[in-house]
Amino acid sequence: MATPPAAAESVPIGVRLTADVEYRPNRPSPYRARVRWWDPETKSRRSLSEAKDTEDEAQEWITALVEAAEAGINPSLATMPLVDYGTANMELALRGLELKTLDPYLAGWRLRVVPALGHLPVRMITNGAVDRTVYRWIADEYSRSTVKNTIAVLVRVMEQAVRDGLIKVNPARVSGWQRQYQQVEDELNDPRALALPDWDTLRAVAKALVARSHGQYQGWGDVVTFAASTAARIGEVSGVRVRDIDTDSWIWTVRRQTTPARGGLVDKATKGKRARKVPLIEEVRPMVAQRLLAAGDSPDARLFFGPRGGRISTAVLRDATHWDDVVTELGFEHLRRHDLRHTGLTWFADAGVPLHVLRKIAGHGSLTTTQRYLHPDADQITAAGAALSAHLMVLRAPRSLPLTAVAAV
Repeated sequence: MATPPAAAESVPIGVRLTADVEYRPNRPSPYRARVRWWDPETKSRRSLSEAKDTEDEAQEWITALVEAAEAGINPSLATMPLVDYGTANMELALRGLELKTLDPYLAGWRLRVVPALGHLPVRMITNGAVDRTVYRWIADEYSRSTVKNTIAVLVRVMEQAVRDGLIKVNPARVSGWQRQYQQVEDELNDPRALALPDWDTLRAVAKALVARSHGQYQGWGDVVTFAASTAARIGEVSGVRVRDIDTDSWIWTVRRQTTPARGGLVDKATKGKRARKVPLIEEVRPMVAQRLLAAGDSPDARLFFGPRGGRISTAVLRDATHWDDVVTELGFEHLRRHDLRHTGLTWFADAGVPLHVLRKIAGHGSLTTTQRYLHPDADQITAAGAALSAHLMVLRAPRSLPLTAVAAV
């Protein structure tokens, strides 16, 4: 992935660049990419270089600078990550906005756009990347207005990139997201459209995912099982540390989540920056105890991780387990990683967990969101009818005379 060269502003617009890649096997990043040019003012030979991990990355860095210089584009913009481009051009991109609109736009940029896409160079942001990101915002249960404002600020920044000549078409002008939002809302109004039916089905899905993973890594099955049983997001499962688990009460304090950021995956506070407590049911306690034992005495040791010890994200889980293929083969083609959370919340609701408690477990900011999971299934509706019939039967039955009346007779 291309990164901005430290002194790219010294490359003049429109100059002709020559380039080469040198392989230096003894260096941590062995491929040195270099561009050279004649400075039009000083008439001196200048150069700029950067070390890369692979030859492809080195060539990508060179290509971005050469194309930008030949097209009359400031070469420093050609490899600039979205977060830096937006910071430098936000005032221009948001010109003309009313003050009441400015704050939600900037909040959307800071809280959602930058964590999801900020690390990518502007020229690498595609329609597909935007589509997947918008869907993730919708699945994370952000309100319609929040998603709208977040997309709007991204559109404006990318439109400025079009005017700067960095890209030809604005990839953030996505269509159909409102329909997608409505579909997710409809599914949330019937959580069973998202949830797995029972524990045995969950274990079968977890087993199948492990079987399709490279090296049949058991950790993927543990992640899936833990996420569903705790109604947690995959990023939150990745963030679990030893000290977050209380084995006396078997409660997990959810404090952090793993999320994409500039430079890769990082740990940060949970959504809404609110810690919450989640019960660990008996079915997962042996697995959790085994992982705690393997982690040793370090309270900051990560409980769940990839086969090489790295952080986990929903995308990592999807790719490592061939998720889409596996769930389709099992007849759950609708199932997404986030639906493991919906599964857990639906099970908690069906078990009769009170609304205010379920809200705390879910970490929802609003009771309205939690209430979506309280829709009864057919058995519960039938039982409710039987209960009402029994109640009415009692009301219709002749009442016995009070003792005082009996004595009078």
